[in-house]
Amino acid sequence: MRVYRNFAKISMLALAFALMSTLSLAKTSEYKFKVHNNTKQAIKKLQVSQDGKKWGDFDIGGGIAAGATDELVWDKSTDSENCEQYFKVQFADGEWSDAVKFDFCEKGLVLEFN
Repeated sequence: MRVYRNFAKISMLALAFALMSTLSLAKTSEYKFKVHNNTKQAIKKLQVSQDGKKWGDFDIGGGIAAGATDELVWDKSTDSENCEQYFKVQFADGEWSDAVKFDFCEKGLVLEFN
């Protein structure tokens, strides 16, 4: 009788541990997209907005060189935001692209500038 109780307790603990491990792995997915700069000048800034009015800077380091493609990852702090976001970039000459709305939850999304 005692052996069965210990076995049951061990089984329940193992099941609970397995479930917790699975749930923690499920939360580690990242939202990624690519930006391909098919222009002759570097992209120096990238901004995003949920409403097209209030803009936030997206960290692109030193920029995206002409002809280059960079993969970008959303910060976890944006996980509660909408998938559809407005997007615009500033080029090396200071000019801004038009703001365009994209679904950033789309798998394999590549934003291309020509």
